[in-house]
Amino acid sequence: MTENNNQQVIVTRNTKNVGIALILTFIFGSLGMFYSTVKGGLIMMIIQALLIIFTLGVGFFFIFLLNPICMIWAAISANSYNKKLLHGT
Repeated sequence: MTENNNQQVIVTRNTKNVGIALILTFIFGSLGMFYSTVKGGLIMMIIQALLIIFTLGVGFFFIFLLNPICMIWAAISANSYNKKLLHGT
């Protein structure tokens, strides 16, 4: 007598909305990136902090120029997350 004890496990996760990632990043900058990518948010926060420190505060006026880079990174990360989630890779 052999028993077949195969159990199917279904893991559900929510996808990340690319539009929400863009809006959060537009409003909050690198802090908004935490919705789509924690690692990316930390990296951009460090870059912005270093920019401010090494320019003795003058870089504070230029950190907003990094927002488009943050927004592109957030959109790509959210889209990549969704592809991995939906395709199982």
